[in-house]
Amino acid sequence: MALEHALLVSLTERAGSGYELARRFDKSIGFFWRASHQQIYRVLKRMEESGWLSSEAVAQEGRPDKKVYSVNEAGRAELARWIAAPTDTSMPRNELGVKIRAAAHGDIGALCDEVVRHREQHNQRLELFRLIEKRDFPAPEQLSGTPLHQYLVLRAGIRVESGFVEWCDEVLQALQPRATAPHADPKKGETQR
Repeated sequence: MALEHALLVSLTERAGSGYELARRFDKSIGFFWRASHQQIYRVLKRMEESGWLSSEAVAQEGRPDKKVYSVNEAGRAELARWIAAPTDTSMPRNELGVKIRAAAHGDIGALCDEVVRHREQHNQRLELFRLIEKRDFPAPEQLSGTPLHQYLVLRAGIRVESGFVEWCDEVLQALQPRATAPHADPKKGETQR
């Protein structure tokens, strides 16, 4: 997915300036697609030059005019084309997974500390997603259209974060006893601490 498509999605939900879009992005799509504010501004300019967006200068009191972007017909056509195109199903990179695979060659206690750190971050995100679900979608069975689609993506985030937290718990349960137990050095054929 290109950042352009994530921005098209956000702008179809509500027109906005680059600043407004960057702030909204941080609180919604940004959980699933990372972009700096500078990237967003650059891409908005490119999207307007490509004919996907229209903009309007809006006067602000005591500040320079702001440029408010909205998706035009060409942008909607591009979004529809992109939605219909196949999505990449490759596995996301997981550096922590590679480190765990190599655990026999390093400090398992330090690795467990890193797993705990990851678990805490994913658990914080899980709690945030659950708070958003409770606050914004109290009656999911009554949803339709864009709110339903937003809810379904949020549910995916909840499931991913929940699964990651459970996986970290499984890793810690399996590795922590080994972090303090003697282990065999395969090169020396002896038990070490």
